Amino acid sequence: MEQKDLRTWEARCTQEEPPKCKARCPLHVDGRELCKMLAADQVDKAWAVLCKTLPFPSVSARICDGICQKDCLRQEVGGGIELAALERFCAENAKRTPPLRALPAKGKKIAVFGANLPGLAAAWDLGKKGFIVTIFCSHKFEGFDALPEGRVEKEFFEQELAQMSKMNISIEEESGVQVEDVFTALYNFDAVFVDPCALDAQKLGLKSVDPTTLKTERDFLFASSDMAGKSPVHLIAAGRKGALSIERALQNASLTAGRDREDPFETKLFTNISKAISVPPVSVPAQGYSAEQAREEAARCLLCECMECVNNCAYLKEFKSYPKAYARQIYNNASIVMGTRQANKLINSCMLCGLCEEVCPENFAMQDLCIEARQDLVKKGHMPQSAHEFAFRDMEFADSSACALIRHQPGHAASSQAFFPGCQLGASDPGAVERAYASLCDTLEGGTGLMLRCCAAPADWAGQQEMFDRKSKAIVQDWESLGKPRIIAACPSCMESLAKALPEAEIIYLWSVFSKKLVNGDSTCKGTLSLQDPCTARHNQVLMNDVRLLLAGNDISFNEPELSGRLTECCGFGGLLANANEPLSAKVAEKRAEKLSDDGVTYCAMCRDLLAKAGKRCLHLLDLLLPSGHEDPAARPAPGYSERRENRVRLKETLLENLWQEKGAPRPGYESVCVEFTPEATTMLEERRIMISDVQKTLLAAEGSGRFMTNADTGHRLTSHRPTVVTYWVEYEQKGETYLVHRVWSHRMHILGGVS
Repeated sequence: MEQKDLRTWEARCTQEEPPKCKARCPLHVDGRELCKMLAADQVDKAWAVLCKTLPFPSVSARICDGICQKDCLRQEVGGGIELAALERFCAENAKRTPPLRALPAKGKKIAVFGANLPGLAAAWDLGKKGFIVTIFCSHKFEGFDALPEGRVEKEFFEQELAQMSKMNISIEEESGVQVEDVFTALYNFDAVFVDPCALDAQKLGLKSVDPTTLKTERDFLFASSDMAGKSPVHLIAAGRKGALSIERALQNASLTAGRDREDPFETKLFTNISKAISVPPVSVPAQGYSAEQAREEAARCLLCECMECVNNCAYLKEFKSYPKAYARQIYNNASIVMGTRQANKLINSCMLCGLCEEVCPENFAMQDLCIEARQDLVKKGHMPQSAHEFAFRDMEFADSSACALIRHQPGHAASSQAFFPGCQLGASDPGAVERAYASLCDTLEGGTGLMLRCCAAPADWAGQQEMFDRKSKAIVQDWESLGKPRIIAACPSCMESLAKALPEAEIIYLWSVFSKKLVNGDSTCKGTLSLQDPCTARHNQVLMNDVRLLLAGNDISFNEPELSGRLTECCGFGGLLANANEPLSAKVAEKRAEKLSDDGVTYCAMCRDLLAKAGKRCLHLLDLLLPSGHEDPAARPAPGYSERRENRVRLKETLLENLWQEKGAPRPGYESVCVEFTPEATTMLEERRIMISDVQKTLLAAEGSGRFMTNADTGHRLTSHRPTVVTYWVEYEQKGETYLVHRVWSHRMHILGGVS
């Protein structure tokens, strides 16, 4: 990722945009942070928020007239926050004011003519920056005389004037501000600001004033047009604008760059208030809020933020930040860290499901960012092999001679269509594949071929473009060997991958075929089911409609969770999450299972199995349309990793024997090793994704070579074997012809030498 790409990604996330109150306030007071502190009874911290933003805060906080209240999102659900009253409460109740630190004097002298709010604000900001400021006015209380009556007592104004005297600011009281004095000052000072309440541009005889910078046709003279009738905060903002322009002019910097948000602006921050409860404002007494009233009013603040994607995605929430920050982390990983395991975990944990893009008001697609990062790291050789190794091995096994099968329908020399069930449906429920294929053969004309293999989704999801291209070529060859038939896919993920691998092919869903044929199931299902749409079906409205048609056509009552259809949630399988971050995958599945109010029904084998693994009773759509006769299919446990592989092997063998009257290939010799597992070993197999076949191979190698160690106390043997790039360790004991395995491990370490 280049830095320009990072900036493009960052711009799509609005989470760091300011809330409306801050954006619309001429002084950009952070009302959200103020309310957060007050709601927590942190008055001094709330006061510090104001002191950080406002000039002469003891006065400014008391005279604010809350012009941003009408822009507050709370306005739509009860009424805008009374920020002006909360500011006054802070000013009157704070026990500690943060120390004001002005920079050392810089030697540059500034003249300010007029001591009303604009002039005092300009002087305050310039004095803080280390400029030597002289205020020329008729008297030092000009600003107080112009304040709204009853808002602030004179003692607070005097306190702020005293503070200004410590900030390189002095006041020269004269009979009044004269036009000629302003122009004379240009010869004696480095820059001049004219308070528009004392002399506006027209009275000065100036022909032009830039409203963005207050620059006039005279160099280093800054003024404003008439501001009569403007609110106090607008007057203060005018002085602040002039101060910034003077600072930039004296630094030979651009007067206009980066000032598009200096005035009140429209923020891009989106905050979902659809579920916000309407709460009316706390009435402001004449004497102002009490502590309890201030807390209550501050607690009404919605604390505006977007976080739509984070609130709806367990993955984004897991890493405790938001997409804009994640984009920076991914950029740093690719450009600086160069792919360490910890940095890659964020990239590899994305489910690539696309829900974030759907709920984001700016369509931030975290899945696109992560897949690009994966592809980049793979290309540069910075993606550790362990990240997705198990998924690749599983994919290769599904495509091996033990599982893969490409055939025309028995008795046919050609195929008008071919059934592509996907490797996970066969791994989950091989009987369902058999029943579905039989139904297609019975109802469709022209011959229905069979393609048992993986669709190459693991390679695609892992960013392994070369691997995906290689697998795609093999899929194309298999398809062409059947005469380029129309493909009927049972899995939404397969549909996506096949569309990339076979752009020429016509690919339709099994459910679309069944909906047109209106397959009538003989299910004993009673009651209502909760429908789980797979995330890979998100943008396929035709598919989702066909599924609903099938359910309704078979008189199956169903409901849908809040996030359904286009907004459906991933089950935790997508993007190879279970390989990269299995604990998070389990959390995602549990989170989704909780949202299904009744027994689940889905049309994705992995959705069904992961929800079942999370403890949710769940059916596959084929359990309803083509039931197996199982008494309670919703209670079928999710098969473990070894069982999934065995199911694929048995599926091919059964189909060959029953349909084509052929025997499958001889089973490998290691399968003759009889093995049993303790409960601890069984758990370790699943957690560490060690196949029973891996254990059998290790035991066969150990007993054949005598390479093992024996524990003198327990009699258990310990051996290791490295059949591929992974070393397996097995602790076992021999009981007659059977091996009892106590514990198993695996890692990528290569053991040099041997054990005896």
